[in-house]
Amino acid sequence: MSEHIKHVTDASFDSDVLKAGTPVLVDYWAEWCGPCKMIAPILDEVAKDYAGRVTVAKLDVDANPGTPAKYGIRGIPTLILFKGGQVAAQKVGALSKSQLTAFLDSQLSPPAAAAAGPAGT
Repeated sequence: MSEHIKHVTDASFDSDVLKAGTPVLVDYWAEWCGPCKMIAPILDEVAKDYAGRVTVAKLDVDANPGTPAKYGIRGIPTLILFKGGQVAAQKVGALSKSQLTAFLDSQLSPPAAAAAGPAGT
């Protein structure tokens, strides 16, 4: 897996996700889940494309059952975007890259350079 993706556990969830300074997209997945494996390369690309704006994290539901139970995860893959320690948005099922970027773009502020224009950097 990519160095752009953070692996979180039940034990690290509070510090890695809820107390993070930037929004965190958590992918709830399992090794045996075909659709989870299908979206892994897409998540890797998105993690690179959105570096600095959002952290992409993965949580293995089999190894870490506490957090999925707390957030009512019933099917995987489930993607939850956390902002300021709160659930901001959620998607269940495999998404294409365009669906995932549209989902993130609808939830995130535009990049600072784009918002300020070329002279604002």
